[in-house]
Amino acid sequence: MPRGSDRLLLQPDENHDVVTPEVITNHPGELVSWANVDLNLLVVFDAILQDASLTRAGRRLGLSQPATSHALGRLRHMLHDELFIRGPDGMQPTPRAIQMAEPVREALSLLRLTLEPEEFDPRTSKRKFTLAVNNFAARAIIPALTRRVAQEAPNLSLDVRPIGRLDVLDSLDSDGADVALTVVGEGGERFKCVRIMEDDYVAVLDRNHPAAHTVLTHKRLAEMPHIAVTSTGDDTSFVDRALAEHGLTRRIAVRVPFLTIAVLLADSEYVVVLPRRVGTDLARICSLVVKDLPFAPPWIAVSMIWHRRLDNHPAQRWLRDTIRSISPD
Repeated sequence: MPRGSDRLLLQPDENHDVVTPEVITNHPGELVSWANVDLNLLVVFDAILQDASLTRAGRRLGLSQPATSHALGRLRHMLHDELFIRGPDGMQPTPRAIQMAEPVREALSLLRLTLEPEEFDPRTSKRKFTLAVNNFAARAIIPALTRRVAQEAPNLSLDVRPIGRLDVLDSLDSDGADVALTVVGEGGERFKCVRIMEDDYVAVLDRNHPAAHTVLTHKRLAEMPHIAVTSTGDDTSFVDRALAEHGLTRRIAVRVPFLTIAVLLADSEYVVVLPRRVGTDLARICSLVVKDLPFAPPWIAVSMIWHRRLDNHPAQRWLRDTIRSISPD
C-alpha cells in the first residue's frame, strides 16, 4: 500500500464502475498548467456528473467504457482529486467536483456557442434541437412546430422529450434541452421565462353524435358517458364542480391514454373534455366536433423557458421565434 501523500484510486473496467486500483501521487497546492489541459477531459467530467456512471457517460459521448475510465484517470491525476467515488447510487462527486460542476458546464456551453457559425440558415442547417415539454405543449404546440420545421428547415431535426420527472431548470442548465415548454412562472437570474400560450377547455365528440349540432347544456353534458384521459395530467374536476352546482353528476365510463381517444370517440356517444387547441387539432384530422362547455372553464397556460446565455444565439433565436409564431397568446 502506498504511503504518505500517495493515494489509491479505483479505475473502472468494461463491466463495472470500479475494480482496478491505480496509484497516483497527490501534490496539494500544485498549480495546474493550462498548456497541458485537454478540454475533452472536462467534457467527460461533465458527462459523468450528469449520468453518475462511467458506462452511461461513455455512451453519451460515443466512447468505450475503458476510454472514459482513462479520461477520468487523467483528470484525477491532473487535479489531484478523486472527483467521483462509487456509491450506492452510482459515481458520487467529491466536494471538489461539486465546486467545479457549474463553472465547467458554463465554460463548455460558452465554448460550443463560440465555435458555432455566427449565421444560422434554417434551409441548410442539419442541427438538432432538444425540447423538454409538458403534456399540454406536446399536444398543442409540437405538431404545429413539427410541420413548420419540415417546411422551413427540412434538414433540421427535433428531439422532443417529455418532462415527466425531469428538473426543467437543471436540464436547461446542463444543455440537456435548448428550450422547455411547461408551466413555470419565474426562471430566476439564469433563465428567461415567457408565457406563449393560454387555452381553455372544450367538449369533443363524434361528428354524428346526437349533440354534435346543438347547444351543449349542463343536463346534456351530465347524461353523456365521459372519457377520462389518464396520460395528460389534465385536471377536469372543474366539470364535476360546475355540474354539481346544478345538482348533476357526470359518469366516467372509461379511463384511457390520450392516444386512444380518437378511436373511442368514433361512432360513439362518448364525450371528452380537452384543451381547445388539442380538440381542434383532433377535429382537423378526425371525424370529430368541438363544442363549447355550458359554463366558463378554467384556463391552462404554457411558458417557454431558456437559459439567458442563449439569448443572442442565431439558431436559438430562430427556434424561439418559430415557436412563438405558431403559438400566439
